[in-house]
Amino acid sequence: MLPILYSYRRCPYAMRARMALKLANIDVEIREISLREKPAHMLQISPKATVPVLILADGKVIDESLEIMLFAFNSAREKNDALKGLCSKAFGAPLMSTLIFENDTAFKKHLDCYKYPERNPEKSQLEHRAGGEVFLQKLENLLQQNSYLCGENFGLADIAIFPFVRQFAAVDAVWWESADYPKLHAWLSEWLNSELFKSVMTKNPTYVG
Repeated sequence: MLPILYSYRRCPYAMRARMALKLANIDVEIREISLREKPAHMLQISPKATVPVLILADGKVIDESLEIMLFAFNSAREKNDALKGLCSKAFGAPLMSTLIFENDTAFKKHLDCYKYPERNPEKSQLEHRAGGEVFLQKLENLLQQNSYLCGENFGLADIAIFPFVRQFAAVDAVWWESADYPKLHAWLSEWLNSELFKSVMTKNPTYVG
């Protein structure tokens, strides 16, 4: 019996979980949900009602995307010699932890406000975008020094942050194309065109159950 992953294709949290599982060669049964009619079983095992939710073969439930990523990286580290060096970087790296925390808190808040300015009228859309650009500039500075966020090889931070930068860039594609983030543009383009990303974006029928 394969592990089950409740997912939503366009959700950045679910996206990064799928990428980590794919990278670790962990096969799962993907159950694509409808946000309007979430499966009763998913709600039963994870009352917080958000994706992703991973159910392992032994019944253990992991319902936080970063925890799913760490599970995947840890499994890969134990099983795949080729991934040991990469996966070891997922643990105990202060820069990675700091970047992911900032992405998941301050940047995510700015992203939501920028994407839905009508829900956040306390500031203009441009002001919300400017708030998010503080983090984008930090990523640009890191990529000016290395090929990836934390060094010359990609790691947990790249996969964890990429889906959110992707969303930010898509809010106003015309602005993004002219924005002065050359290294970040190249980094984002590399991930968008990667086989890893393409492989996890296959459309699945909505799960009904």
